[in-house]
Amino acid sequence: MKKISVIIVIAALCTGYASAQVLNDDFDIEQQLLASTKQLNQFFKRFNGEETNRGDELEPTDRRYRNTRLRKRYINVLFDEEYAQISKALKNKFIETATNSQTAQFLSLRSKDWFAVVNTVFEYEGREQPLTLYMKIQKEGLGYEWVISDISFNAYDQLFDKQRGETKEFLHPMSHELDFMNLRKALVQNGSPESYTLADYKPDYLTLFLYEVKKGLLKFKTVENLKYHFFSVDGWYFSLNNYNRPGFNSGWLISDLTEINNSQKDQLLKFIYGKD
Repeated sequence: MKKISVIIVIAALCTGYASAQVLNDDFDIEQQLLASTKQLNQFFKRFNGEETNRGDELEPTDRRYRNTRLRKRYINVLFDEEYAQISKALKNKFIETATNSQTAQFLSLRSKDWFAVVNTVFEYEGREQPLTLYMKIQKEGLGYEWVISDISFNAYDQLFDKQRGETKEFLHPMSHELDFMNLRKALVQNGSPESYTLADYKPDYLTLFLYEVKKGLLKFKTVENLKYHFFSVDGWYFSLNNYNRPGFNSGWLISDLTEINNSQKDQLLKFIYGKD
């Protein structure tokens, strides 16, 4: 009888331990989900000190709202700690710039100083091909909207490969004496009509993209990847990636950070837009 009682006690203890373990695991998972910056809006609020890293939204009347000391803590955990090669010194300098009590800087969803790069897949000429959309937010009526500001498409780059230098095709300077009948050479026989345009001619890929979408020649399939680029903090550039992984360091996090001047900003924008 005593042996049976001991077994019952041990079983009860084991059951209690297992239940406690499950509760602890559930608690850890809950804490991770709260800490994760799951939505982009959360990143903005935590960067600005308008939401705690536990997901509690702060009212402007709350003494913690946009508190400098708390903002430093919140921003510090908004960096990717697994892949990003960002030095501690650079990170601290950025945080000090953003939270300086005299010139504190905040992020706004309505700002013009950030944009999205959306990597998509379209069906074109019978096969699926990658196409990049550059998205910006703009004021519209009483609200705001996301719009396509530009695109990058390898098929268009190959299509408009304008010749340069001595090999460039051209219309003879006396073509007017021929009533420009040699346009046949440029527009019918030759495969590079862009060679006969102004020296500073640049094709409008966005208009061509919209035309081919309307004609059904380009068919949207899916979004494969998404990245946000920010120039919202004076003298700095940073980008966001979404890291879907277990743990506290997940969600929308800063993946790149660079201190830049105006000249470097222009060069970086050209690089991001593929215009360099």
